[in-house]
Amino acid sequence: MQHRYDRGTTSSPTADTAGVGIPEQRTPSDPLANQSSGGGLDGHSGSADGPADQNSREAWFERSRLVVTPVAAPSILGLFGFAGATFMVASLLAGWWGSPLVAAPVLAPFVFFFGGLAQLLAGMWAYKARDGVATAMHGTWGAFWLAWGALVWAVSVGALPVTALVSQAFGFWFIVLALVTLFGALASLGENLGMFTVLGLLTAGSVLLAIGFIGGYTGAVTAGGWVLVASAAAAFYTAGAMMMAGSFRGRTILPLGRYSTAANIPGRRAIAPIGYPEGLPGARVGQ
Repeated sequence: MQHRYDRGTTSSPTADTAGVGIPEQRTPSDPLANQSSGGGLDGHSGSADGPADQNSREAWFERSRLVVTPVAAPSILGLFGFAGATFMVASLLAGWWGSPLVAAPVLAPFVFFFGGLAQLLAGMWAYKARDGVATAMHGTWGAFWLAWGALVWAVSVGALPVTALVSQAFGFWFIVLALVTLFGALASLGENLGMFTVLGLLTAGSVLLAIGFIGGYTGAVTAGGWVLVASAAAAFYTAGAMMMAGSFRGRTILPLGRYSTAANIPGRRAIAPIGYPEGLPGARVGQ
């Protein structure tokens, strides 16, 4: 459900926080209506109603409407999917339990759907939330876990040799993942330290796995598994903190390392969710 907030009686181009707009209507008095005849927003040309100046841009914003479509944070599902899949596979690589070649086919279905499909969907929903970091990271790692599940399936049916799971070619996957995740980690510094911790550890773990698989260094693979377990733990914490903040109407329950001191104090309201006191369906969180 969409809710429109009008600041004037004149219809104008619409900005939509969720990527869904409403039909654009223009009137003769709208500054944009005269662009085809030489009018504009830069203050250098005039129109039939009088000379344009910098106030025309302010008038345009005064007549703009904002359409809000409430959405939950896609990273809650995305981080939980990433954390679940990464913890199981990384703990296996770290030598905590079992043999990677034997256990991989058992883990593959869960990893494929939870770490792969669910996380990829979260990345696509992040487009609607206009979260570029979440879109790139969940899209990238969701695709990776889908590909990992497909690789394990190919090995299981004999289409590829068992050694494919520890080959040099597999190691090159992590070079690409490390580069993409590094940029995501740097970009996440603009949000909070919780997300940066997840992605920073993920970058380091990917580098170690690339070195280990390509160079044949078992110790590097084991170390990479340990670092990825730490990244999964940070992702569990971050996703849980985001989910509880949404459930408690924007109040901080578990701090995420935001750049506002008040936002890191448990019980304080870090954000103010948009909603109507009357609780209209689709406008208030939880209804």
